[in-house]
Amino acid sequence: MESIPDEERFDRQVRFAGLGERGQRVLGESRVLLVGCGALGGVLAQILVRAGVGSLVLVDRDIVEPSNLPRQVLFDEEDALRGTPKVLAASAALARIGGPTELVPHAAHLDVRNLDPLAAGCDLILDGTDNLETRYLLNDFALERGLPWVYAGVVGSGGLVLPVIPGRGACLRCFFPEAPPAGSLPTCDSQGVILPAVSLVASLAAGIGMRLLVDPDGVVPRLFELDAWGGTPRHLAAARDPGCPACGLGRRDFLHRAPAPQPVVLCGRNTVQIPPSTAGSDPGRLERVAGRLEGTVEGLVCTRTLLRFENDGLRITLFSDGRALIEGTDDPDRARAIYDRTVGS
Repeated sequence: MESIPDEERFDRQVRFAGLGERGQRVLGESRVLLVGCGALGGVLAQILVRAGVGSLVLVDRDIVEPSNLPRQVLFDEEDALRGTPKVLAASAALARIGGPTELVPHAAHLDVRNLDPLAAGCDLILDGTDNLETRYLLNDFALERGLPWVYAGVVGSGGLVLPVIPGRGACLRCFFPEAPPAGSLPTCDSQGVILPAVSLVASLAAGIGMRLLVDPDGVVPRLFELDAWGGTPRHLAAARDPGCPACGLGRRDFLHRAPAPQPVVLCGRNTVQIPPSTAGSDPGRLERVAGRLEGTVEGLVCTRTLLRFENDGLRITLFSDGRALIEGTDDPDRARAIYDRTVGS
């Protein structure tokens, strides 16, 4: 198929003084790790692909569902009806944009066991996640490797953006030293979220990320607070806290923590994720489980990447990396019980 020449594709972009031909060349030579392909991650990914980033490593653990469609721009009804893994649906949508970007999708739960290989060769990490645990891990990893990353979070009509540049300014734990008690923070489930807020926060995070690649000295570390409904943006100076557990005291609590394979209730979802066992992946597991369950469960579907079925009023999706999503409950104990009963512990 005929492709559009880069000089034609990026003509208007290179005319921007902050980028120019040199900046476009740097973008084209850069490799970015994007963790999360949902609301924020979808907008971030689309901007980076359209901007011509050289390689984009996409990591997401989730599947597309109908409630994603009002705010997650890379997915359509067919993705939701099929329950397609988000990272695969996102990669397919991004590939249709065309351009020089190499897409490297990984349908996986990011943790200390796979972060290092996933981030290998990357120049920047962008945050499209929905939980502080993963963000603290990214923060530790970035500080340890001297790698810039951009924190972004959105709920309701507003959100936050913080560029973290090791050795310059604050890190995430300067502002949030410890994870707050469960249920104490507003979530998309409790307050909802609107696409204008997602787009606003993701656009600023993407712009800062692009500048970190082409002009890192020009980025001033600040915590940006945005509101798409009230229209009152503000920013706070991001001076490093000498008492910060991570960048001040040098602790890497989340990077050096042994992975705990505990069920996780997903943000804004009536869904529990069962993490993979520490035994590692088993390529033939999906077919074996499907063969054992055939005739005993409803709606059994098995593909190369996932196994899906319904049982006891719940929908279970088992992935090739050993993870499972139990949809229809927010009770980790019930989710683990039906997982053990059907899939096996």
